[in-house]
Amino acid sequence: MRFRFVAAEKAFHPVSLLCRCLRVTRAGFYAWQRRPESTHAHTDRRLRVLVRTAFEESRHRSGSPRIHRDLVDQDQRVSRKRVVRLRQEEGLQARARTRFKCTTLSDHDQPVAANLRDRQFTAAAINQRWVGDTTEFIIGESGKLYLAAILDLCSRFVVGWALRAVNDRHLTLRALETAIKRRCPDSGLLPHSDQGCTYASEDYQAALEARGLICSMSRRGNCYDNAVMESFFSSLTFEVGERFDSHGTAKMELFDYIDVFYNQRRRHSTLGQISPAEYERRLVAAPVDAAGAVDAQTRPPLLGKPGRPGFPQRPQSSSSPGYETSHMEGQPA
Repeated sequence: MRFRFVAAEKAFHPVSLLCRCLRVTRAGFYAWQRRPESTHAHTDRRLRVLVRTAFEESRHRSGSPRIHRDLVDQDQRVSRKRVVRLRQEEGLQARARTRFKCTTLSDHDQPVAANLRDRQFTAAAINQRWVGDTTEFIIGESGKLYLAAILDLCSRFVVGWALRAVNDRHLTLRALETAIKRRCPDSGLLPHSDQGCTYASEDYQAALEARGLICSMSRRGNCYDNAVMESFFSSLTFEVGERFDSHGTAKMELFDYIDVFYNQRRRHSTLGQISPAEYERRLVAAPVDAAGAVDAQTRPPLLGKPGRPGFPQRPQSSSSPGYETSHMEGQPA
């Protein structure tokens, strides 16, 4: 470190003065300059390029765990601590997390469904359990834009989403129709949401009933019942932001994040650091038994199971008051 300081400052001060102040010899400094680059330093220089490339490809969103996994997938033998050090030395800082907002309009007199999912945040196969919610973005100085999204609990794949300047039933219906057209689920699928008026509306409930889908809703004022969607929106606003210049810009950036990046490329900690699309490909390729169940030995890893890190634990009392939110701080999706 002292020799590096001398090399950096020798253009401004005599080498002899710098060496005397740092209590090193001039001969030692010149010998250090002639010494060839060590293998460790050479590897660091090569890894810095790969770390910065992985960071740039993630659009400045990935931290050291995902960057480390990117390097491992490239057959690079590198430790997580080394990635952390190189990332810090390069000054690579992911985007800062923002505060959450409440967008749920649960003060209505429409009937609500029971909480049939009961905080079961996993599914044995795709198109068995969906979760949906709505969040808000700011356009310009004071404009609003609302995003309704539906996510498959098995693979964390965003199966449908819609944008609208008004948070009404047409927004959630459009997201639901997009998800149904994209996945063509069988009857009996369990879509879960909060008790917002857009999900409790007659039109939305009629659309579910017409397709044989079984509605489930969180308890009022309990955001933990829909923790998966809260986590997704938290990751989205953390990595994309919550303010856009125009509706067109918001639509393009959200499409790029959800359909191009999140579904296809973003490594998901709950899925064992692989993308939702890759998880579904492995799930389809896994052998099944005579009953149609996926072999447990070849099933892709699913880490975020109830009672394990990754999701909030169930409170002791389900009757305690809370506040319904559209963002929740915690593990990103």
